[in-house]
Amino acid sequence: MSPQPPSAFELEFARRYDQEHARVCMQPRPRGLAGRLGFWRDEQLVRNALKVAGEPGLILDVACGAGRFWPVLAEHANRVILASDPSQDMLDHAPIHHPQELLKRVKTFQSSAFAIGLSANAVDCIFCMQLFQHIACAEHRSAMLGEFHRVSRDTVIVAVRVEAHFKRRQPDAQGTHARHLASKAEVEAEFRQAGFRLLSHQDFLPGCAQMRVYVLRKAR
Repeated sequence: MSPQPPSAFELEFARRYDQEHARVCMQPRPRGLAGRLGFWRDEQLVRNALKVAGEPGLILDVACGAGRFWPVLAEHANRVILASDPSQDMLDHAPIHHPQELLKRVKTFQSSAFAIGLSANAVDCIFCMQLFQHIACAEHRSAMLGEFHRVSRDTVIVAVRVEAHFKRRQPDAQGTHARHLASKAEVEAEFRQAGFRLLSHQDFLPGCAQMRVYVLRKAR
């Protein structure tokens, strides 16, 4: 698998992710009751999504970072896990967070999410919980979805930042306001245009939270 050059957006995302990770990497995780509940809810959403996707056997974790979800992905004993990230430094650092038995199940490689270094229909499922939800540009989302459609032979699991029912004007950590978030209708239309049909969606906190996890299947 030859590495593909990351996009300018991915390089900036990787830089910010690396900086944030460096600040918290030596701290126990998760921290506090809210942190533990958020951690538990994230993993619950992932388990539910994998079940809807049919418990795929060969999965690609795109923009995997430090492998935040590898322990959950590895709960299925027969699952093979590929993991790519635009930051080779992050891939080199990730192993310190995981036991050797888990790392034996994961094969990492540096790659752009917009040009994944795999052949068409290479994996059962693409899993992208971190990068996709930070993309505000519809054109960029469509480009990534097109690459996901090429590489996955069956399903895609993505987390998306969408407008909540109860909108607030407070900025997030990057200064992005709710008005810049995509609407559910807009994102779901992009899924259909990319050749997917919607299998399920789950909200982190129904009606309030802006993060939603979708399970998509390639239209036949």
